[in-house]
Amino acid sequence: MNKQHIIESVTESQLKSDFPEFSVGDTLDVHVRIIEGDKERVQVYQGVLIAEKGRGVNRTITVRRIVANEGVERIFPLHSPRIAKIDVVRRGDARRAKLYFLRDRVGKSRRLRDQRRGLKHV
Repeated sequence: MNKQHIIESVTESQLKSDFPEFSVGDTLDVHVRIIEGDKERVQVYQGVLIAEKGRGVNRTITVRRIVANEGVERIFPLHSPRIAKIDVVRRGDARRAKLYFLRDRVGKSRRLRDQRRGLKHV
């Protein structure tokens, strides 16, 4: 076995498998555990998934939302213990792998089309 297979076999136990199926363009609710002092709470971050990157333990997603007319993006490591759960709020119809063009959009042109009925999610 080469080094890559050894690393994958060791990190396989740390992968989470309880995520729903989502793709770029979907609006997600990412429930993030936040620790403040000795208290722990869950904060929901809702936004559009604009990028997925990596594989295995290193897999990350970039979620973008608008706060006070300012775009805010957060990059979440998917298999982090800080991620409590992920919910798909709305399925978006995207024709590209990365939606970085949404950074330049303002107003209604920022919205993505809903995924059409009858279109199977792959």
